[in-house]
Amino acid sequence: MSRYTPSEIEPRWQAAWTEAETFVATREGDKPKYYVLEMFPYPSGRIHIGHVRNYTMGDVIARYKKATGHNVLHPMGFDAFGMPAENAAMASGGHPKDWTYGNIDTMVGQMKPLGFGLDWSRMFATCDPEYYGQQQALFLDFLDAGLVYRKNAVVNWDPVDMTVLANEQVIDGKGWRSGAEVERRELTQWFFKISDMADELLEAIDGLDDWPAKVKLMQANWIGRSRGLQFAFSTVDAPEGFDRIEVYTTRPDTLMGASFVGISPDHPLARHLERHDPDVAAFCAEARRGGTTEEALEKAEKLGRDTGIRVRHPFDTSWELPVYIANFILMDYGTGAIFGCPAHDQRDLDFARKYDLPVVSTFVPADADAHTRPEDGGGAYVPPKGDIVDYVNGLRAKGQMTGEVAVEQAIALCEENGVGQGVTKFRLRDWGLSRQRYWGCPIPVVHCDSCGVVPEKKENLPVRLPDDVSFDVPGNPLDRHPTWRDTSCPKCGAAARRETDTMDTFVDSSWYFARFTAPHAATPTDPEAAAYWMNVDQYIGGIEHAILHLLYSRFFARAMIATGHLPETAKEPFNALFTQGMVTHAIYQTRRPDGRPVYHYPEAVELRDGEAVLKEDGTRVEVIPSAKMSKSKNNVVDPADIISRYGADTARWFVLSDSPPERDVEWTASGADATHKHLARVYRIASEVSDAPEAGPNGADEALLKAMHKCIFEVTQGIESFGFNAAIAKLYAFTATLQKSDAGREAKRQAARTLAQLMAPMTPHLSEEIWHMLGGEGLLAEQPWPTADEAMLVDDSVTLPIQINGKRRSEITVAKDLAKDAVEALVLEDAAVQKALDGGAPKKLIVVPGRIVNVVV
Repeated sequence: MSRYTPSEIEPRWQAAWTEAETFVATREGDKPKYYVLEMFPYPSGRIHIGHVRNYTMGDVIARYKKATGHNVLHPMGFDAFGMPAENAAMASGGHPKDWTYGNIDTMVGQMKPLGFGLDWSRMFATCDPEYYGQQQALFLDFLDAGLVYRKNAVVNWDPVDMTVLANEQVIDGKGWRSGAEVERRELTQWFFKISDMADELLEAIDGLDDWPAKVKLMQANWIGRSRGLQFAFSTVDAPEGFDRIEVYTTRPDTLMGASFVGISPDHPLARHLERHDPDVAAFCAEARRGGTTEEALEKAEKLGRDTGIRVRHPFDTSWELPVYIANFILMDYGTGAIFGCPAHDQRDLDFARKYDLPVVSTFVPADADAHTRPEDGGGAYVPPKGDIVDYVNGLRAKGQMTGEVAVEQAIALCEENGVGQGVTKFRLRDWGLSRQRYWGCPIPVVHCDSCGVVPEKKENLPVRLPDDVSFDVPGNPLDRHPTWRDTSCPKCGAAARRETDTMDTFVDSSWYFARFTAPHAATPTDPEAAAYWMNVDQYIGGIEHAILHLLYSRFFARAMIATGHLPETAKEPFNALFTQGMVTHAIYQTRRPDGRPVYHYPEAVELRDGEAVLKEDGTRVEVIPSAKMSKSKNNVVDPADIISRYGADTARWFVLSDSPPERDVEWTASGADATHKHLARVYRIASEVSDAPEAGPNGADEALLKAMHKCIFEVTQGIESFGFNAAIAKLYAFTATLQKSDAGREAKRQAARTLAQLMAPMTPHLSEEIWHMLGGEGLLAEQPWPTADEAMLVDDSVTLPIQINGKRRSEITVAKDLAKDAVEALVLEDAAVQKALDGGAPKKLIVVPGRIVNVVV
């Protein structure tokens, strides 16, 4: 009997699938289509076992849908632009392109041995000129449709690297790479008008029935629709032209608790003052060194500068409030100005106490006896939404009510008195896509002294990145590349200058799903292919992309519809979304004399006497269990090592079997070893089928086939519901049933072939081998999915456990409607019972119909 040898089996069947073009997406006949897509990876160097879990989930679905008669599109590509490649070039003196494509080759080399059923003919990287040239064409169409514009905006500026940083690249106020203090600087930037679609994007969330509830909530919160009041304070002693300060507030019910007005350092009034007052200019410069995110500003110390300007309260003109420039107010949110109500906002309260400003409660808890008011030293009182509070100093509102009711009453009162207007606003701001770096998609416009900003002609696309750049000087090398930067105006032919900003990498990943439908088309999409394949039926990826990537993709789909690149039906591009858990692994560390940790690879550690130690010298190792895989912690598991030791099918089966796919799973060497042994057992059971007798005794054939049909039904349910671990549990059980069965050769052959079919989405190589071994025709990957016979799912027999003196010792299978005395007779004939009775009679024989038999001896 041959042994299970994945190193021989797996390459053989991968070659067979490639030769047969098994997974090349086709539009055959009248088959329904199915498009399954995993979020494509960044080519960072090597994939780890966490990637394997993600892509295996998609592969299970793709293989299953192919078997159930669908035309399947299951592509792969690489999200390949971005700063890591540029940083690597700076560090090594190489080129981002070489680093990126080298990593892509490495990762493809890791993926292919895993046997994923991918259409590799559709593979692209977003740094391919063929891809980003079509992205430039989309940009020009969006520009023509009014979906792109240019304006001055405040950005994070790294003065050492001389580039704009995304919010996530600012860590504790410093550039993530240079460590320099980040400044807020005003630059001219390009923007997508995503805010125009805010209401539609929010409303459509309710229709995303097959998205996780937590993702929909995160999207809704990010879009952030709010009802509030827009009004203006009239100023006292302000410079000419600044007689009003516009404010938007979602809590006009707290106007009677106002104690100051705050403006952003980038507010027009603050800009005016700093031009005429060096002290104000110094304060604004310091404030701009902070972050530009709400989170960063929340953590920072609250600083303000009294401008000396006052404003009049709209409901009492004798009541004047001071105007402060404050470092925690962003120009991008609302109007760049707020009124502070310290009693009901902790940030405002901290600020008021720092600068000795009044604190006045407008409402208190309905049960106020146990409440210390903020003016008496308590914290700011911010009740949960919907709570009833007691308004003691409200705007019109008096007595007990919810804040929502009081807000509407306050808006109505303000409108009646000509103090502003009730408006609906969104937290979502337009998407700034300009990045001052080389390794990104060039923005296809030129700047002409005569014509202004001029779009490049489509026949000149792609505007390719120049290869001859260097990174020995900080900043964007495109700014100092004269033969690329200096060009002629597409409109008048005069000397002009290319736009040297490149696009945010989120742009690259916001339409790749559409490009996969026709990756070699001479236009961004092919209308016929897009109409056929869109939408993505099942999208799979990490929860970390729940907001921006998915939101931007939803915007892009709408923009592509508006410009004729997608059908109207693709407005929501992802029909179903699944966010998988991580694969974790223990971290192994020792300590240096100064206490700093030293991280060790799993293969350098072994267990001795129940303790983890270094193999090399026996040093005891500290173990941190179930940690996120991280290259910096040396706790990643390389699939190549697993394939070399166990085979790809072991890795695939293990990452699906141990826990529900939405939860984390911990990779352990013992778990992988146990999985490999189980697959070897399946191989052995299948190879021993020919040793079975022609027919099994006493209905054994029928019993096995009934178990087989039940397994078909349960595994199908498991895969359809993303319950891969549940499906695998049923396959474990059926494997045990097949191994123990006394069925005949043909029944066992049918059962073993069916087991191979049911395992094929998870362990495709082993399954192909068993299918071939047992005489299956053609490639298993191209066979139809087995169908459960409903008649065989009806149980007309029942297996009863037999307890002897309360302990389970045997079992008996009988007809469901068998009479009680007949059951008793069969129990007394059971070998275990006869042995226990030793020729005597039982003291008691209890039969619980359909459940259990208990024999007392």
